[in-house]
Amino acid sequence: MTAPLAVGDSAPDFTLKDQNGQDVTLSEFRGQKNVVIVFYPFAFSGICTGELCEIRDNLGAFVGDDVQVLAISCDHMFSQRAWADKEGYFFPLLSDYWPHGAVAESFGVLNEKAGAAVRGTFLVDREGVIRWSLVNEIGEARDFSGYHAALADLR
Repeated sequence: MTAPLAVGDSAPDFTLKDQNGQDVTLSEFRGQKNVVIVFYPFAFSGICTGELCEIRDNLGAFVGDDVQVLAISCDHMFSQRAWADKEGYFFPLLSDYWPHGAVAESFGVLNEKAGAAVRGTFLVDREGVIRWSLVNEIGEARDFSGYHAALADLR
């Protein structure tokens, strides 16, 4: 795993399919919304379910007129669709399935041995610059409190 991107770095652009098969491109939000990118290891796993349920249950803090959440894993689009339907996730779950983990790798959060992203969280401003980040290993749950403070600074 290469070093994760840091605050001040430009976020690499990407286009991935969401759980409904629709293309989502990071640069489409440029000039319009801040974006919080949440990499997670595996759909249907315990910690990931808890984290995405926190996003679902506090959706106003992650999706609004000035912010959009994009959750990304190396799971296939169809797995993410089943998981989103089961848990009621109505925000984009993006599939970094093929080329496997290419976007996670570009952000420095791909664990090649596990074949999955670690828990990387990046707040990208309207100009495409990373303004806050937190990277945890696969088995370590993340704390979104720093994200909320960083987003408040951008608003």
